Amino acid sequence: ASPTGLQTMSIIFYEDRNFQGRSYECMSDCPNMSSYLSRCHSCRVESGCFVVYDRPNYMGNQYFMRRGEYADHTSFGISGSVQSCRLVPQHRGSYRMKIFERENFQGQSHELVDDCDSIVDRYQISDCQSCHIIDGHWLMFEQPHHRGRMLYLSPGEYRSIKDLGYRGMRISSVRRIVDSC
Repeated sequence: ASPTGLQTMSIIFYEDRNFQGRSYECMSDCPNMSSYLSRCHSCRVESGCFVVYDRPNYMGNQYFMRRGEYADHTSFGISGSVQSCRLVPQHRGSYRMKIFERENFQGQSHELVDDCDSIVDRYQISDCQSCHIIDGHWLMFEQPHHRGRMLYLSPGEYRSIKDLGYRGMRISSVRRIVDSC
């Protein structure tokens, strides 16, 4: 814990599998890991939650990481190397988002305050193409039951999900990032 009583969030990246090789400790967002390591094939989340990306500047496939040890990059689903990471700030309080069937906040809309295993089953809409995150931090998934590719979204307006890096991705389920990190 820091002198102010707040817990410091920390993730340590290693160049090789099984926590070997050079390492780099990160306590905030890092847009380009290549400045510190030639590659990243394992990591240890000491505290907090992070989203790691397989491309620089928070692009490419995303993977949610909570406290724990990841001895091999394939153990958390990444096929290449971690290239950037983003700290997920702790959120205490309510969770609220509004999803829209079409881009630019058009079509049917629904407000969510909890996890949704299947947007199709719950709301009878086939897709979510834009959203407004009002409170909390959320993960959106390509498949029902929180499977497939994912997107991390913090509070803000997102006029087009396809502009966030995954062309053709359909959002089928959503989950809140709760304080269990």
